Amino acid sequence: MEVPVDLLLTKEYNASRMKSFNENRASLSGSIEPGSPLTAEKEETTHYSVVDARGNAVAATTTLNGTFGSSIIVDGAGFLLNNQMDDFSLKPGFPNMYGLQGGEVNAVGPGKRMLSSMTPAIVEKNGELFLVLGSPGGSTIPTTVFQVLINTAEFGMSVSDAVAAGRFHHQWLPDCIYHEKERFDSLTLLVLSQMGHVFTERSSIGRVNAIQILPDGRKAAGADPRGDNTACGY
Repeated sequence: MEVPVDLLLTKEYNASRMKSFNENRASLSGSIEPGSPLTAEKEETTHYSVVDARGNAVAATTTLNGTFGSSIIVDGAGFLLNNQMDDFSLKPGFPNMYGLQGGEVNAVGPGKRMLSSMTPAIVEKNGELFLVLGSPGGSTIPTTVFQVLINTAEFGMSVSDAVAAGRFHHQWLPDCIYHEKERFDSLTLLVLSQMGHVFTERSSIGRVNAIQILPDGRKAAGADPRGDNTACGY
């Protein structure tokens, strides 16, 4: 399917998408329609970020999708095949195993690649490598990566603090905000609830592995304390 990427990235298009936004009142997901241009997986996913001494960077995300993937082991090789076909809209308008609802564009068809939530990212600042990151987490991956990026690039947090900070997630449907347990104060939740937001507490969101290049050229790593993630240097 042809995706109008250049148009989706224009300031004019994104400004038009924000016209109906009300910062004082939650919007009903059912009232949010697609834009005028034609506009993921369970948490059995792995991400690794690598930067070498020459500044070459890799952000790689790979997944089985659901638990044990398709439950088929490659004979003689010992690894499982994934079941990422679930990322297609098997029945447009109905949710997949993660509650994500797709349309006809993402319906199963020959020669098509399914949508995926996987968001490995390499970020530059002033033409220089700044941040390498990614995460498992199914449909929560884009919001996880975005929050870590914003924490470092906009709020000046260290990469380790940005990775460890509490997270929340909204995926259009179901119409609620998922948030990690005991990571947001009760007053914040109360004020937002009074604005019409609906909250659902859940287990940890994402498990980021990230590398930040500091202004003096040193490398700082953020290995998510939510999992058995590890950072190492050379």
